[in-house]
Amino acid sequence: MSRIAESELIITNRGAIYHLNCRPEEIATTIITVGDPDRVKEVSKHFDKIEYKNNHREFITHTGYIGKKRISCVSTGIGPDNIDIVINELDALVNIDLDTRMIKEKLTSLNIIRVGTSGSLQREIPVDSFVASTHGLGLDNLMNFYLQNNNEEEKRIIQAFNTHTQMHQGISAPYINTAGMSLLKHFVNNFHQGITVTCPGFYGPQGRVLRMGLTQPKLIDHLTSFSFGQHRISNFEMETSAIYGMGKVLGHHCLSLSAIVANRISKEFSKDGNAVVEKLITATLQIISDNI
Repeated sequence: MSRIAESELIITNRGAIYHLNCRPEEIATTIITVGDPDRVKEVSKHFDKIEYKNNHREFITHTGYIGKKRISCVSTGIGPDNIDIVINELDALVNIDLDTRMIKEKLTSLNIIRVGTSGSLQREIPVDSFVASTHGLGLDNLMNFYLQNNNEEEKRIIQAFNTHTQMHQGISAPYINTAGMSLLKHFVNNFHQGITVTCPGFYGPQGRVLRMGLTQPKLIDHLTSFSFGQHRISNFEMETSAIYGMGKVLGHHCLSLSAIVANRISKEFSKDGNAVVEKLITATLQIISDNI
């Protein structure tokens, strides 16, 4: 096992990992991720006690307690490229000795729960509802830079998806990973479940047309109409597949929870997105404090 060089893992003068600006003792083993840095305080306002507040660029971290349950909330910013930074650095904080720069012999598994917003791809999943993602299906290519292994069900789903959409013909190499079942089982009541597609952008990659033409004008139709056995695509956003893929490779338990603020089939948008996000935050924290 070799030492990790300074150029590969950047540690600040105070012993913090570079982008997150956190030291190992400043994060919990149960972590909520949010895209919006302003949303961190909307989560931590529910904490009974806040121990640490860290920030650097778009990455804000608050760590504290609800009762005896220690929780961190970390903002990731938008997109799978930021998830690559956040998940790698969270893992390093618990599984790499930052002094010796060596991987620890005993590894720690984190519980990582994304709480974010999303667009529904099924008419019957309305705005202001919640989705718990059974799978993250990536159109973003991030996990194609890492070695990974799929189980047989995942292989069959992605093969069926490629046959159905033909998106692997030049635009991307779609990939899929499953949620952490130890977390997903707690998010059943009042949650829709389904495959969440992760896109590498908000406009063209999610089928929106402004002033540029699209190479995939039937994207929404392809995603909405896909099914494999009992599995179908419920929604899409910009982080889930990266979290699930990296979490699986690194041995963490991951789950993505989405507040539906838009329905791309009915063309509706939530009249109060902040309110539905607040409801999702409170529901998530209650479930975490009771069960996880």
